[in-house]
Amino acid sequence: MSDIFTISEADLVYMAQSGDRRAYGELVRRCQGSVVGVVYRMCGDPHLAEDAAQEAFVKAWERLSAFTPRGEHGIKAWLCRIAINTALDALRRQKHTADMPEMGAALQDITPGPEAAVLQAEKISEVQRAILALPEASRAVLVLREYEDLSYRQIADVLDIPLGTVMSRLNYARSRLRETLVAPVETTGEC
Repeated sequence: MSDIFTISEADLVYMAQSGDRRAYGELVRRCQGSVVGVVYRMCGDPHLAEDAAQEAFVKAWERLSAFTPRGEHGIKAWLCRIAINTALDALRRQKHTADMPEMGAALQDITPGPEAAVLQAEKISEVQRAILALPEASRAVLVLREYEDLSYRQIADVLDIPLGTVMSRLNYARSRLRETLVAPVETTGEC
């Protein structure tokens, strides 16, 4: 057997479908970051994201024999779809309403001072709360487009919805975010 790290995704899928747990482990390793990231952005809780991602990988292993590549992203898209559904189920079970911790903290630039850091953190939290307030279907489309950088066609394949629905949900999500995040200009009688 050649080195597992150099085998193509398609070959790993075939090997895993034949029962090779090592091949499936490599698929999980290759897709884990994206899957956990998508789930985290859907639910806002890092612990729930890890648990839901793990549950999704177990479900995927159990259903792997039924997997057939569709669209451009193959196994990664299929795993993300299972993970999104798993996260939404977990959210429904827990009726999770807590504020989302800082998603972008690791990506923040070094700020000139503590005031700037506080303002940046507040902006990030505000955006995250607004994303969590979106309906699940719109949130899923927004997360896949803006955070995973999938094309409209890829999102349609992942979520198994028509392309027009992707565009509609994304437009709705962006409009809601704009309404939520852009504070109305207050007018006063003073000049």
